[in-house]
Parts: sequence; C-alpha cells; structure tokens
Amino acid sequence: MNCKKHIKLTGVSNISWKDAIIRCIQDASQTLNNLTCVQVLEQRAKIQGDKIQEYYADLDLEFEIDKGLQGIQDSSTANLDE
Repeated sequence: MNCKKHIKLTGVSNISWKDAIIRCIQDASQTLNNLTCVQVLEQRAKIQGDKIQEYYADLDLEFEIDKGLQGIQDSSTANLDE
C-alpha cells in the first residue's frame, strides 16, 4: 500500500504568485524526496499604497513516504520488543 504525507508551506515572492509557488516547490524539493502533487490553498498579497509588495501562496505539498527509511526505523525499534 502506498502512503502519502502532506505538508503545508507558504511560498513568498516579490514577482508573482506563480513565482512564489515555483520557488516554494524548488526549496521543498531540496529536503523532501518523492514530491508528487501540489494544491494551491490560498493566495494573498502584501500591499503598500497601490502596489503589491509581496505575493504569498499557501501550498499543500504531497509526497510519498520513503520505504527505504521505513525499514531502518523498523529494525531500530525491533530491539525494543526483546
């Protein structure tokens, strides 16, 4: 059975919402393996006067659990049962 995990992140950009989303995914992919899906939950912006200063995008990133690490955890907890 495949198990997926979700994490909520906020991307920030001074260019656009699209740039905030792309940068957030790129940053997350440096520490999270097996990213499979993204859902944009919310978009908002910080304004000053009549101009947008920063774009914010709240994302739900989905990734598959690394089965290789699961085996390491299983063997490390096996001694607890003894």
